[in-house]
Amino acid sequence: MRQIIKRLREELAGAVCSGEIDAITRILATDLLQIGETAYFLRDKVELTGEQESELADAIQRLKKNEPLQYILGETEFCGLRLKVNPSVLIPRPETGELVRLIASENNNCSKRILDIGTGSGCIAIALAKELPQSTVSAWDISEEALIVAKENSIICNTNISFAQRDILTYTPAEADKFDIIVSNPPYIKEEEKSQMESNVLDWEPSLALFVPDNDPLLFYRTIAEKAKTMLTTDGQLYFEINREHGTDTCTMLTELGYTNIHLHKDFAGNDRMVSARI
Repeated sequence: MRQIIKRLREELAGAVCSGEIDAITRILATDLLQIGETAYFLRDKVELTGEQESELADAIQRLKKNEPLQYILGETEFCGLRLKVNPSVLIPRPETGELVRLIASENNNCSKRILDIGTGSGCIAIALAKELPQSTVSAWDISEEALIVAKENSIICNTNISFAQRDILTYTPAEADKFDIIVSNPPYIKEEEKSQMESNVLDWEPSLALFVPDNDPLLFYRTIAEKAKTMLTTDGQLYFEINREHGTDTCTMLTELGYTNIHLHKDFAGNDRMVSARI
């Protein structure tokens, strides 16, 4: 094990942040190579099989190309769930987990009809289905590839979610589209912010799920909020994950559209990250 750890540290030096090398080394050893935690921490002698050697070499080369570790492993953890991920979907962030916990805490032991718009990997919809098992959950996404991942994750996590391919920017809600809660973590990064982004995000995660035009950063929020007015039931709730730079603007937009009980919530880092409102 010592030789494997030494090799990883040497090969990954300069390719990944120095503060992350130890964590990545442990994950590759225990998750990719399936070496037990005890063997890893005690630095037991380990002989790799030919297959393990090939997997490790492939992972190292992919990390050197700035591919996210989650895509290399093919999975990630979110709200205590193991979810499959690939470049068709965003990698779920801890901040999004805070959004799930906010919704769950405000609707505990309730039976709700929930819609997740722009579901991606299905992380929000699946986590809410687990947290609020009495509720019925639907999830929409424009991407057929993302929906394939989301459906697979729903099966893995043993949740019953209704998925549909929808482009919320062009979709006209039907009479049957009635929900008590609508939640969305839509694209919210402005094109001008690309220069500030890490290459492992910019080069690998789907741009369709990341970016909005510089001249209309609230495009998805405004569109969803407008259509939600006809889709939400009386006293229905709307929840957004937002760009921290546009919390006040998002709240103002919701006020102008007639929403009430509008609250701006901060994430664990103290950034404006979530907005909740009622119709």
